[in-house]
Amino acid sequence: MIRKKQIRTKKTNNKRFVRYSEGAEMYSMSVSKFMQLAKDAKACYKVNQLVLVNLDIIDEYLETFHIVDDEFYK
Repeated sequence: MIRKKQIRTKKTNNKRFVRYSEGAEMYSMSVSKFMQLAKDAKACYKVNQLVLVNLDIIDEYLETFHIVDDEFYK
């Protein structure tokens, strides 16, 4: 019997905190860009040598870049 591997995105697992590499993959950007985004959003938590990023804060911060100008979409 062949078992199908269930594919889930990290976002659907309801993760709240991720490492830089996971977050970069989730948001389809480079690790350096995600690191800068997390720092600008002040979404980083440092536990000894480990840095975790709060995705709730990242999502809220990204909403500030939402383009609402109709001219942009023409």
